[in-house]
Amino acid sequence: MAVPIRTAVAALCAGLAATLFTTVPARAEQDVGSPGHSWSLSAAAHAPRAQISLDDTTGTLSLAVSRGGRTVIEPSPVGIVTEQADLSQDLRFLHRKDRLIDERYRTKSGKRLDRRVRMNETRLSFAGSGGARLDLVVRASADGVAYRYVLPAGYGYGDVLGETSAFNLPTDASAWLGTYRVDNEGQFARYTAATAPTGEYSDQALFATDGGYTLLAESDLTGTYSGARLAHDQGTGTYRIKLADDRVHTDGPLATPWRAMVTGDLATVTRSTFTDDLAPASKVADPSWIRPGTVLWTWLAGGKEAGQSLAAQKAYVDYAAERHWPYEAVDAGWYFKTDEWDTTDPDWQTNSWMPELVDYARAKGVGIIVWIHQRDLDTPDERARWLPTLERWGVKGVKIDFMNSEAQPMLQWYDAILTQTAAHHLMVDFHGSTIPKGIQRTWPQVMTLEGVAGEEKRTNTAAHLTTLPFTRNVIGSMDFTPGAFQRVGLRPNSDAAETGLAVVYESGLQMFAGTPESYDARPLARAFYDQLPAAWDDTRLLAGQPGQEAVLARRSGDRWFLGGVYAGAAHSADVPLTIGPGRWLVETIRDGTDGLVQDRQVLHGGDTLAVDVVTNGGFAAIACPWRPGITTCYR
Repeated sequence: MAVPIRTAVAALCAGLAATLFTTVPARAEQDVGSPGHSWSLSAAAHAPRAQISLDDTTGTLSLAVSRGGRTVIEPSPVGIVTEQADLSQDLRFLHRKDRLIDERYRTKSGKRLDRRVRMNETRLSFAGSGGARLDLVVRASADGVAYRYVLPAGYGYGDVLGETSAFNLPTDASAWLGTYRVDNEGQFARYTAATAPTGEYSDQALFATDGGYTLLAESDLTGTYSGARLAHDQGTGTYRIKLADDRVHTDGPLATPWRAMVTGDLATVTRSTFTDDLAPASKVADPSWIRPGTVLWTWLAGGKEAGQSLAAQKAYVDYAAERHWPYEAVDAGWYFKTDEWDTTDPDWQTNSWMPELVDYARAKGVGIIVWIHQRDLDTPDERARWLPTLERWGVKGVKIDFMNSEAQPMLQWYDAILTQTAAHHLMVDFHGSTIPKGIQRTWPQVMTLEGVAGEEKRTNTAAHLTTLPFTRNVIGSMDFTPGAFQRVGLRPNSDAAETGLAVVYESGLQMFAGTPESYDARPLARAFYDQLPAAWDDTRLLAGQPGQEAVLARRSGDRWFLGGVYAGAAHSADVPLTIGPGRWLVETIRDGTDGLVQDRQVLHGGDTLAVDVVTNGGFAAIACPWRPGITTCYR
């Protein structure tokens, strides 16, 4: 079984600095001795390998994944069923086509801004009964395997009725699963693949097998299809793809979303951008207006009253300006009738104080982000009223809430709002939403999405917090909203752990959920937040075990920001400082007897950073290159 990452991660992270493809060429091959009926695909010698097989008797397809000769995914059914064609059986192989995908792209947010993609792709074409055609497209990279179905033009398929796609895991594989909810805010818990209760789970499921870790995921989901979840029967290791719709409407050729398996050791999975790499290239021609940053978020700080008060919002802007935080977010209430909470003022365009706040904030160097209920952007007429108005006022971004569906009609709404927010230069934060499925590569104005049991929840556990970096946050930016120091007793972690969450969790708009008073009472945390960027040049996992610990390092320029969170008893944590050679000044914030304390020390790259951690605690740190005369990493 896979083991926790410890000091051996040093050599691993050094190797990850360059892609595996630089030394081992990608390749695709047909297995000798099984012409036409079994194919394998890999990207490098030690990368995941896909094995696709066609059963001669039944005409059914299966796909298995291994790594280093060890099982990752056991042979699993592959197929799709439409109104006019059952393409899950009676298939006959036609031909095969291979290609190498070699791309570079740059993002506006995420684990690293500059990306290199090298994948090997094979397209296997099959004929079904009645002459219908199915193309199975499989890709393999250094950090994953993915497949999708393509239904070519010229065949009368009708609507899609479902997939027979499933993932067969070894029954004893460790599993970290989140119960499915339409808002994707289920708690993650640990099981084995077989002991997980019968039910539906989010498709961001993590498993540990003899072949390493594998995170199931989805990419390139649009309104042409339907969102997926996992259906499981207790006692088996099988996780079936279940679509949000019983019938997916299609009127022509179709390429389904990718069924992705992010695969490797834990550091590889955590650092992976595989779901982004599978997605289409950016559709925003000029992304120069898209600027990630930290945000003073005012919902947990002030609630309804703050949302309806210009004076309160100006005070928050003053605080953000004082701290040099680039954004302030105005949450629910600002366009509601003051005497009827949750009722839209029909005259909001002329009655609103928002233009005054935007002008006030602009003068202080602060951008404004505003909350909007999805129902107010539900139709083309509503979007034509809202989005140009917000752009004209100078609003920088929108936080859109309460989609709560991954059915095809809602995904078509996403398609529309993504096009239109890009056209009106509005960054986006989706709440009550789907999870990232390659969306941030294709639409880089999407800075973050909720889709997580975040800071607002009163039922989170420390184990849940230490699982998120290996599940939900692997696939894209996550609006957890850390920093709610005022919620003592409502969150499971210590103040130092809460400080570290702003690094452990990546978000293109990092929304700080605390009150100004709670920050002022914790000047070390406040000063750390003052230094914090929201876009990263690199990300590394320093130590981790889902449900127990997560220590991540993220680089901005020549500085590394470190965050660590732990579940369990107080202890002394030993963290491998695998951030590069040389000498580093490390300034660490941890929990002390009477509040947060800061330690400074000079270490060599590869040394062990020892941190005293309290129960369910953690730490935050900044490391910068040291030379004589350097006394702090803060700038």
